[in-house]
Amino acid sequence: MRRYLRLPLLLLFLGVPALLLIGVAGQEFRLFERGWFNLKTWWQPSEQGIGLSRYRVVLEAMPVEGLDEDISALTYDPDRKTLFTVTNKRPELIELSLEGRILRRIPLTGFGDPEAVEYIGPSSYVITDERQQRLIRVHVDDDTRFLDANDAEQLTLGIGLNGNKGFEGLAYDSVGKRLFVAKERDPMVIYEVHGFPHDNPEQPYAVHVVQDRKRDSRLFVRDLSSLQFDERSGHLLALSDESRLVVELDVKGKPLSTLSLNKGYQGLQNNVPQAEGIAMDDAGTIYLVSEPNLFYVFKQPAD
Repeated sequence: MRRYLRLPLLLLFLGVPALLLIGVAGQEFRLFERGWFNLKTWWQPSEQGIGLSRYRVVLEAMPVEGLDEDISALTYDPDRKTLFTVTNKRPELIELSLEGRILRRIPLTGFGDPEAVEYIGPSSYVITDERQQRLIRVHVDDDTRFLDANDAEQLTLGIGLNGNKGFEGLAYDSVGKRLFVAKERDPMVIYEVHGFPHDNPEQPYAVHVVQDRKRDSRLFVRDLSSLQFDERSGHLLALSDESRLVVELDVKGKPLSTLSLNKGYQGLQNNVPQAEGIAMDDAGTIYLVSEPNLFYVFKQPAD
Protein backbone atom coordinates (compact mmCIF):
# COMPACT_ATOMS: atom_id res chain seq x y z
CA MET A 1 0.00 0.00 0.00
CA ARG A 2 2.84 2.38 0.89
CA ARG A 3 4.42 1.73 -2.51
CA TYR A 4 1.27 3.00 -4.26
CA LEU A 5 1.19 6.12 -2.10
CA ARG A 6 4.76 7.06 -2.92
CA LEU A 7 4.07 7.83 -6.60
CA PRO A 8 1.35 10.50 -6.00
CA LEU A 9 3.48 12.05 -3.25
CA LEU A 10 6.50 12.12 -5.56
CA LEU A 11 4.44 13.68 -8.35
CA LEU A 12 3.10 16.27 -5.91
CA PHE A 13 6.61 16.98 -4.64
CA LEU A 14 7.92 17.52 -8.18
CA GLY A 15 4.79 19.16 -9.58
CA VAL A 16 4.40 22.04 -7.15
CA PRO A 17 7.90 23.50 -7.77
CA ALA A 18 7.38 23.01 -11.52
CA LEU A 19 4.10 24.93 -11.42
CA LEU A 20 5.71 27.68 -9.37
CA LEU A 21 8.57 27.86 -11.87
CA ILE A 22 6.11 28.09 -14.76
CA GLY A 23 4.22 30.85 -12.96
CA VAL A 24 7.38 32.85 -12.28
CA ALA A 25 8.55 32.44 -15.88
CA GLY A 26 5.15 33.43 -17.19
CA GLN A 27 5.18 36.59 -15.10
CA GLU A 28 8.80 37.45 -15.94
CA PHE A 29 8.37 36.99 -19.69
CA ARG A 30 4.78 38.39 -19.72
CA LEU A 31 3.63 35.16 -21.38
CA PHE A 32 0.11 35.22 -19.93
CA GLU A 33 -0.64 38.78 -21.10
CA ARG A 34 0.90 38.11 -24.50
CA GLY A 35 -1.05 34.86 -24.88
CA TRP A 36 -4.31 36.58 -23.92
CA PHE A 37 -3.63 39.37 -26.43
CA ASN A 38 -2.89 36.85 -29.20
CA LEU A 39 -6.12 35.02 -28.41
CA LYS A 40 -8.18 38.23 -28.51
CA THR A 41 -6.67 39.45 -31.78
CA TRP A 42 -7.17 36.02 -33.36
CA TRP A 43 -10.81 36.00 -32.26
CA GLN A 44 -11.52 39.63 -33.16
CA PRO A 45 -8.80 41.27 -35.32
CA SER A 46 -8.51 45.05 -35.06
CA GLU A 47 -9.32 46.97 -38.24
CA GLN A 48 -8.26 50.35 -36.88
CA GLY A 49 -4.55 49.74 -36.47
CA ILE A 50 -1.49 49.76 -38.68
CA GLY A 51 -1.69 45.98 -38.90
CA LEU A 52 1.86 45.01 -37.97
CA SER A 53 1.13 41.32 -38.39
CA ARG A 54 0.70 41.86 -42.15
CA TYR A 55 4.27 43.15 -42.58
CA ARG A 56 6.84 40.92 -44.26
CA VAL A 57 10.62 41.23 -44.26
CA VAL A 58 12.05 42.31 -47.64
CA LEU A 59 15.65 42.83 -46.50
CA GLU A 60 16.95 40.60 -43.71
CA ALA A 61 20.08 40.86 -41.57
CA MET A 62 22.16 42.87 -44.04
CA PRO A 63 25.43 43.90 -42.34
CA VAL A 64 26.07 47.64 -42.13
CA GLU A 65 29.55 47.70 -43.63
CA GLY A 66 32.37 49.86 -42.28
CA LEU A 67 31.52 49.92 -38.56
CA ASP A 68 33.50 48.55 -35.62
CA GLU A 69 31.09 49.88 -33.00
CA ASP A 70 27.52 48.66 -32.47
CA ILE A 71 24.79 51.03 -33.61
CA SER A 72 21.78 51.85 -31.48
CA ALA A 73 18.42 53.45 -32.28
CA LEU A 74 17.08 54.62 -35.62
CA THR A 75 15.10 57.58 -36.94
CA TYR A 76 13.81 58.60 -40.37
CA ASP A 77 14.44 62.08 -41.79
CA PRO A 78 11.58 62.89 -44.21
CA ASP A 79 13.46 65.88 -45.65
CA ARG A 80 16.64 64.03 -46.55
CA LYS A 81 14.90 60.68 -47.15
CA THR A 82 17.59 59.00 -45.06
CA LEU A 83 18.01 57.34 -41.66
CA PHE A 84 20.12 58.33 -38.66
CA THR A 85 21.56 56.17 -35.90
CA VAL A 86 24.17 56.53 -33.13
CA THR A 87 27.08 54.60 -31.64
CA ASN A 88 27.98 54.99 -27.97
CA LYS A 89 31.41 53.48 -27.25
CA ARG A 90 33.05 55.82 -29.73
CA PRO A 91 30.17 58.28 -30.06
CA GLU A 92 29.07 59.12 -33.59
CA LEU A 93 25.90 60.21 -35.36
CA ILE A 94 25.66 58.14 -38.54
CA GLU A 95 23.51 58.82 -41.60
CA LEU A 96 22.31 55.75 -43.50
CA SER A 97 20.63 55.27 -46.84
CA LEU A 98 17.28 53.47 -46.92
CA GLU A 99 19.24 50.42 -48.07
CA GLY A 100 21.48 50.48 -44.97
CA ARG A 101 24.63 52.01 -46.50
CA ILE A 102 26.69 54.55 -44.53
CA LEU A 103 26.45 58.02 -46.09
CA ARG A 104 28.43 59.98 -43.49
CA ARG A 105 29.70 59.85 -39.91
CA ILE A 106 29.61 62.79 -37.49
CA PRO A 107 31.74 62.56 -34.30
CA LEU A 108 29.99 63.42 -31.03
CA THR A 109 31.79 65.21 -28.19
CA GLY A 110 30.44 65.46 -24.63
CA PHE A 111 27.43 63.22 -25.19
CA GLY A 112 28.44 60.63 -22.59
CA ASP A 113 26.51 57.48 -23.50
CA PRO A 114 24.35 58.31 -26.57
CA GLU A 115 21.69 55.65 -26.96
CA ALA A 116 18.89 57.12 -29.10
CA VAL A 117 18.32 59.76 -31.76
CA GLU A 118 15.06 61.24 -33.06
CA TYR A 119 14.22 63.59 -35.93
CA ILE A 120 12.02 66.44 -34.61
CA GLY A 121 12.05 68.88 -37.53
CA PRO A 122 14.10 70.10 -40.50
CA SER A 123 17.81 69.65 -39.63
CA SER A 124 16.87 69.17 -35.96
CA TYR A 125 17.33 66.06 -33.81
CA VAL A 126 17.31 64.99 -30.17
CA ILE A 127 19.99 62.60 -28.86
CA THR A 128 19.77 60.89 -25.47
CA ASP A 129 22.55 60.34 -22.95
CA GLU A 130 21.34 57.10 -21.36
CA ARG A 131 23.21 57.12 -18.05
CA GLN A 132 22.72 60.80 -17.21
CA GLN A 133 19.19 60.89 -18.65
CA ARG A 134 20.00 63.96 -20.73
CA LEU A 135 18.07 65.02 -23.82
CA ILE A 136 20.31 66.99 -26.18
CA ARG A 137 18.98 68.90 -29.18
CA VAL A 138 21.36 69.22 -32.13
CA HIS A 139 21.29 70.90 -35.53
CA VAL A 140 22.63 68.93 -38.50
CA ASP A 141 23.01 70.17 -42.06
CA ASP A 142 25.16 69.32 -45.07
CA ASP A 143 28.12 71.21 -43.61
CA THR A 144 28.07 69.60 -40.15
CA ARG A 145 31.39 67.87 -39.44
CA PHE A 146 31.12 67.34 -35.66
CA LEU A 147 28.70 67.99 -32.79
CA ASP A 148 29.58 69.21 -29.28
CA ALA A 149 26.98 68.75 -26.54
CA ASN A 150 28.23 71.91 -24.80
CA ASP A 151 26.91 73.95 -27.73
CA ALA A 152 23.44 72.36 -27.66
CA GLU A 153 20.17 72.86 -25.80
CA GLN A 154 19.93 70.23 -23.04
CA LEU A 155 17.45 68.87 -20.54
CA THR A 156 18.34 66.49 -17.70
CA LEU A 157 15.38 64.61 -16.24
CA GLY A 158 17.08 62.41 -13.63
CA ILE A 159 13.99 60.25 -13.02
CA GLY A 160 14.75 56.92 -11.34
CA LEU A 161 18.43 56.84 -12.31
CA ASN A 162 19.47 53.23 -12.79
CA GLY A 163 22.87 52.85 -14.44
CA ASN A 164 22.67 51.62 -18.01
CA LYS A 165 18.94 50.85 -17.79
CA GLY A 166 18.09 54.42 -18.69
CA PHE A 167 16.71 56.20 -21.75
CA GLU A 168 16.74 53.72 -24.64
CA GLY A 169 14.22 55.08 -27.11
CA LEU A 170 12.75 58.30 -28.49
CA ALA A 171 9.74 59.18 -30.64
CA TYR A 172 8.28 62.56 -31.55
CA ASP A 173 4.71 63.70 -32.18
CA SER A 174 5.11 66.86 -34.27
CA VAL A 175 1.40 67.77 -34.01
CA GLY A 176 1.05 67.30 -30.26
CA LYS A 177 4.62 68.56 -29.63
CA ARG A 178 5.32 65.53 -27.46
CA LEU A 179 8.66 63.78 -27.12
CA PHE A 180 8.20 60.16 -26.02
CA VAL A 181 11.13 58.84 -23.98
CA ALA A 182 11.44 55.14 -23.19
CA LYS A 183 13.17 53.93 -20.03
CA GLU A 184 14.47 50.43 -20.78
CA ARG A 185 13.36 48.60 -17.62
CA ASP A 186 13.41 48.45 -13.79
CA PRO A 187 10.89 50.01 -14.18
CA MET A 188 9.89 50.02 -17.85
CA VAL A 189 8.30 53.42 -18.52
CA ILE A 190 7.36 55.65 -21.45
CA TYR A 191 7.52 59.34 -20.48
CA GLU A 192 5.88 62.12 -22.48
CA VAL A 193 7.94 65.31 -22.37
CA HIS A 194 6.19 68.57 -23.24
CA GLY A 195 8.12 71.83 -23.65
CA PHE A 196 11.40 70.38 -24.89
CA PRO A 197 12.86 71.35 -27.23
CA HIS A 198 11.98 75.00 -26.59
CA ASP A 199 10.88 76.39 -29.96
CA ASN A 200 9.34 79.74 -29.02
CA PRO A 201 11.80 82.18 -27.41
CA GLU A 202 8.93 84.56 -26.66
CA GLN A 203 7.38 82.03 -24.29
CA PRO A 204 8.83 81.06 -20.89
CA TYR A 205 10.74 77.79 -20.69
CA ALA A 206 8.34 75.26 -19.14
CA VAL A 207 8.84 71.50 -19.21
CA HIS A 208 6.09 69.09 -18.26
CA VAL A 209 6.67 65.33 -17.95
CA VAL A 210 3.69 62.95 -18.10
CA GLN A 211 3.53 59.22 -17.40
CA ASP A 212 0.63 57.00 -18.50
CA ARG A 213 0.78 54.14 -15.99
CA LYS A 214 -2.22 52.34 -17.52
CA ARG A 215 -0.58 52.30 -20.95
CA ASP A 216 2.76 51.12 -19.55
CA SER A 217 1.11 48.29 -17.61
CA ARG A 218 -0.46 47.00 -20.83
CA LEU A 219 2.93 46.50 -22.47
CA PHE A 220 3.45 42.72 -22.39
CA VAL A 221 7.18 42.94 -23.12
CA ARG A 222 10.28 42.55 -20.94
CA ASP A 223 12.05 45.74 -21.96
CA LEU A 224 11.95 48.74 -24.29
CA SER A 225 14.65 49.32 -26.90
CA SER A 226 13.16 51.91 -29.24
CA LEU A 227 10.00 53.87 -30.09
CA GLN A 228 8.37 55.16 -33.28
CA PHE A 229 5.40 57.55 -33.55
CA ASP A 230 3.20 57.15 -36.63
CA GLU A 231 1.92 60.62 -37.56
CA ARG A 232 -0.80 59.23 -39.82
CA SER A 233 -2.60 57.16 -37.19
CA GLY A 234 -1.33 58.78 -34.01
CA HIS A 235 -0.20 55.36 -32.83
CA LEU A 236 3.02 54.51 -31.03
CA LEU A 237 5.25 51.55 -31.88
CA ALA A 238 7.30 50.05 -29.03
CA LEU A 239 10.24 47.74 -29.76
CA SER A 240 11.47 45.13 -27.28
CA ASP A 241 14.68 43.24 -28.01
CA GLU A 242 14.28 40.73 -25.14
CA SER A 243 10.73 39.85 -26.21
CA ARG A 244 11.64 40.07 -29.94
CA LEU A 245 8.48 42.05 -30.56
CA VAL A 246 7.13 45.33 -31.89
CA VAL A 247 3.83 46.40 -30.29
CA GLU A 248 1.44 48.96 -31.78
CA LEU A 249 -0.38 51.14 -29.20
CA ASP A 250 -3.39 53.28 -30.09
CA VAL A 251 -4.00 56.85 -28.90
CA LYS A 252 -5.28 55.52 -25.55
CA GLY A 253 -2.31 53.19 -25.10
CA LYS A 254 -4.19 50.02 -25.94
CA PRO A 255 -2.19 47.32 -27.81
CA LEU A 256 -3.61 46.73 -31.29
CA SER A 257 -1.14 44.60 -33.26
CA THR A 258 2.31 43.07 -33.05
CA LEU A 259 5.24 42.28 -35.34
CA SER A 260 7.25 39.27 -34.20
CA LEU A 261 11.02 39.21 -34.65
CA ASN A 262 11.24 35.46 -34.21
CA LYS A 263 12.28 32.98 -36.88
CA GLY A 264 9.32 31.82 -38.97
CA TYR A 265 7.28 34.98 -38.46
CA GLN A 266 6.93 37.91 -40.89
CA GLY A 267 8.94 35.83 -43.39
CA LEU A 268 12.08 35.83 -41.21
CA GLN A 269 14.59 33.05 -41.82
CA ASN A 270 16.25 33.59 -38.42
CA ASN A 271 15.60 35.37 -35.13
CA VAL A 272 16.46 39.07 -35.03
CA PRO A 273 19.32 39.31 -32.49
CA GLN A 274 19.11 42.19 -30.01
CA ALA A 275 16.93 44.65 -31.94
CA GLU A 276 18.00 48.18 -30.99
CA GLY A 277 16.22 50.67 -33.23
CA ILE A 278 13.05 51.12 -35.27
CA ALA A 279 11.93 53.79 -37.75
CA MET A 280 9.07 54.23 -40.22
CA ASP A 281 9.04 56.30 -43.39
CA ASP A 282 6.18 58.24 -45.03
CA ALA A 283 5.00 55.16 -46.93
CA GLY A 284 4.77 53.03 -43.78
CA THR A 285 7.91 50.98 -44.50
CA ILE A 286 9.55 49.84 -41.25
CA TYR A 287 13.34 49.89 -40.84
CA LEU A 288 15.08 48.10 -38.01
CA VAL A 289 18.66 47.75 -36.76
CA SER A 290 20.02 45.13 -34.39
CA GLU A 291 23.37 44.28 -32.87
CA PRO A 292 25.81 43.40 -34.29
CA ASN A 293 25.02 46.08 -36.92
CA LEU A 294 22.37 44.24 -38.91
CA PHE A 295 19.81 46.08 -41.05
CA TYR A 296 16.22 44.98 -41.78
CA VAL A 297 13.33 46.33 -43.88
CA PHE A 298 9.69 45.30 -43.47
CA LYS A 299 6.81 46.20 -45.81
CA GLN A 300 3.13 45.41 -46.10
CA PRO A 301 2.25 43.33 -49.16
CA ALA A 302 0.55 45.26 -51.97
CA ASP A 303 -3.20 44.62 -51.98
